[in-house]
Amino acid sequence: MTKHTPVAPQPRRVVVAVAPNGGRKTKADHPGLPTSADELARTAAECLERGASMIHLHVRDPDGGPVLDAESYRLVMARICQTVGDRLVVQITSEAMGRYTPAQQRSVILQTNPEAVSLALRELAPDEADEKDFGLFLAKLKQMSIWPQFILYTPEEAKRFASMQQRGLIPFETPAVLFVLGRFSLLRTAAPVDLLPFIAPDMPRFSFWSVCAFGRREAACVTAAALFGGHARVGFENNLMLPSGEQAASNADLVVAAARALKGLGMATENADGLREQIVATAMR
Repeated sequence: MTKHTPVAPQPRRVVVAVAPNGGRKTKADHPGLPTSADELARTAAECLERGASMIHLHVRDPDGGPVLDAESYRLVMARICQTVGDRLVVQITSEAMGRYTPAQQRSVILQTNPEAVSLALRELAPDEADEKDFGLFLAKLKQMSIWPQFILYTPEEAKRFASMQQRGLIPFETPAVLFVLGRFSLLRTAAPVDLLPFIAPDMPRFSFWSVCAFGRREAACVTAAALFGGHARVGFENNLMLPSGEQAASNADLVVAAARALKGLGMATENADGLREQIVATAMR
């Protein structure tokens, strides 16, 4: 009788995105915060080598303030591409930062024409009256093959988003969402338990979902998400601290912390090609 060697199961692959700067922090918060095109490209390369498959971009004006500007985005995207090629999915933010209207946000995204973009439901469709324009905008993104990730800050927003999908306002069968745990405040740092309301039995289910978490429990929060089938976003935008309580020297250190935690659970980090396969198979349908 021929003996067959059992084939070891393949580990689950988790997408680790890095959000290296955000729009609020400055080098006074951390001297290693990347803001220029060269700094962001270097950060992209460091995080790629340590397990990231996507980078989430904010760009700054000459004074260091947050800005939505297509030319600035294209400059940084080109610099990252020169450094890492297509080995990272580059996602731009549409965050208004209190400066931009939904119409301005939409315009910058369409002018930039990125591979991916994050969209906060509360900013781009704050009221029911905004939902039609938001839906038409999403149809343009789908036509242009721009992958949207929808940012949801509360379980109530997740329910509203699912309702919009059921009403035909979201032209994607399996949209990608990002659950935000905690807030930009020392009093609202995240803990893994904050994920539970988003994935409770009575909540809508999303095939492709990720978590980002404010504060030093970031690695614990994204690890908990991975155990429940989600993906991870880490980086200086939300957190500067390692799980040990020490300040991270770089964004790459936070990617390493997440990757090590996943490896300890028998999981692996996904690469950009694998992420793109998932986007095509699910999120862009």
